[in-house]
Amino acid sequence: MVGLAGGRILSDPAEPYRLLAHCPAANTTTLRDMPELARTNNVAKVFVKDESARMGLGSFKALGAAYVIARFAMERAGGPEALARHSQRQTILSDMVFACASAGNHGLSVASGARIFGARAIVYIADSVPEPFAGRLRDLGAEVRRVGAFYEASMEAAKLDCERNGWTLLSDSSWPGYVELPMRVMEGYLVVGAEVADQIDAPPTHIFLQAGVGGFAAAMTAHFRMCWGEEPTIIVVEPDAAATLLESVRAGQPTDVPGPESIMGRLDCKSPSHLALAELARNADIFQTISDQQSLETVGDLGRLGIPTTPSGAAGFAGFTHLGADRDTFGLNDQSRVLIFVTEGPEG
Repeated sequence: MVGLAGGRILSDPAEPYRLLAHCPAANTTTLRDMPELARTNNVAKVFVKDESARMGLGSFKALGAAYVIARFAMERAGGPEALARHSQRQTILSDMVFACASAGNHGLSVASGARIFGARAIVYIADSVPEPFAGRLRDLGAEVRRVGAFYEASMEAAKLDCERNGWTLLSDSSWPGYVELPMRVMEGYLVVGAEVADQIDAPPTHIFLQAGVGGFAAAMTAHFRMCWGEEPTIIVVEPDAAATLLESVRAGQPTDVPGPESIMGRLDCKSPSHLALAELARNADIFQTISDQQSLETVGDLGRLGIPTTPSGAAGFAGFTHLGADRDTFGLNDQSRVLIFVTEGPEG
């Protein structure tokens, strides 16, 4: 069993729902019933939760860091209703600086939340992050700093600058001594799971969850175990070039992994979130890896179905459609009800 001293995964989405009630862009995303996919894959049902339209940012991560920044604003205003009535919401956090490292959508969420409440956002990205993504961050008002060849180097730079300057580090990963804010980021993600539980007509038997550091997968696992108990089989899907959660569970402790760069850039994380890992070690059932080629094939398959996405956004679906001989091991049959998440749109 992988453990973590301090911190916990929350499973109740009530607080993020309260704050989102005051956000005009907070519309529920679509849960698609895909009968053709079910027939093709010889299961009873396939449901796809499509996060490509989430709050104008095109990813479930819009619910994470922006929610945490909104909580800072709410506490300063004196509550969610007071924040909604506040005449100077655009400047309420003007004295704060939020910094993060990002390989993708987490940075957009930090930038968006900071802009809404007047804070400064600094996003550290690696040299491997495409320039168009850096442009999207700048368009949201963030300062972009490129540091290092990979995500881990940009994270170290963000940590160091926050310590030196007294800024607030807002990471979607966690480690000993840094738990509270990542826990709140994951709390924001719970809204996705709560929407699914309201939208679906009966609990799924199998849930495929893609993972980088593990925050999204852990939040969904915590919420679905609260809703549906032990019945669904929960499968965590990682790139084979970055199977940090799988190797950590095997080792019984957080484990960094070497590996080449993956085209699943949002999931190409070589170190786990300790908080997420502890939840997944307790409550997920299976850890699966997929190749870059498998994720690319799945992007094409989803595009033909009218769900454009990226290799990272398609990873959970790739885990399901590339099971091969593992199908029986995973307990899939013609009565199975499968839940999959497309976690970002094509420009996520």
